[in-house]
Amino acid sequence: MKIAIASQGKDEESFLSEVTARAPYFLIFEGGSLVEVIKNPFMIGGGAGYSVAHLMQEKGVDLLVSGGPFGNVIKASLEEKGIKMKQLSPSVKVKDALKQMQ
Repeated sequence: MKIAIASQGKDEESFLSEVTARAPYFLIFEGGSLVEVIKNPFMIGGGAGYSVAHLMQEKGVDLLVSGGPFGNVIKASLEEKGIKMKQLSPSVKVKDALKQMQ
């Protein structure tokens, strides 16, 4: 299972992002290992929800974890693409969020 985590930073010690579609980074894990770090190209500008959902689909993500709410657009777009969502507290570190999802 591929898990993407919306993060404030680019490593496992970073805290989850309080926003989802406009998160600074997305860390992608597969089999518990970090396989890719993506600096969010959709942080600024319109259409972030749809664009991030499309990016997650392109990367083969099964689950997107965030420290903030999922807005209506990203939620609908992820559901349409069959990608699951999980909201945790923004005070959780990426490494701890990953442990909770495995």
